[in-house]
Amino acid sequence: MKYLHTMLRVGDLEKSIQFYCEILNFELIRRCDFPEGQFTLAFLKARGDQNNTAELELTYNWGVNRYEIGTGYGHLAYQVESIDVIKNRLNDFNLQLSWGPGKTPNGKQKMAFLTDPDGYKIELLE
Repeated sequence: MKYLHTMLRVGDLEKSIQFYCEILNFELIRRCDFPEGQFTLAFLKARGDQNNTAELELTYNWGVNRYEIGTGYGHLAYQVESIDVIKNRLNDFNLQLSWGPGKTPNGKQKMAFLTDPDGYKIELLE
């Protein structure tokens, strides 16, 4: 078995692509419109992922600009070289970390959280 992707429904595809690509340094690898189903899929990957493992699929259902995040959702997590670099990129967009930086519960790593344009939490581990 191979892990392929995680899908998030987004209310503004362009804003979400900009967030993930310009702040978290992801790259858009493909985008497909499905007029018959009235949705668009955008697949992103972390630039530093040498093994091309899991992708992030952003799904925009045409005409839907907001979703409720359920109580079962926790967060996405990414290993990063520098939380401070991401924090500086957030500042460029007048955004900020939603928590941290601080230490992981075991005290061994630096961590922080941020929130994407749709309210999804993202954990950053340095």
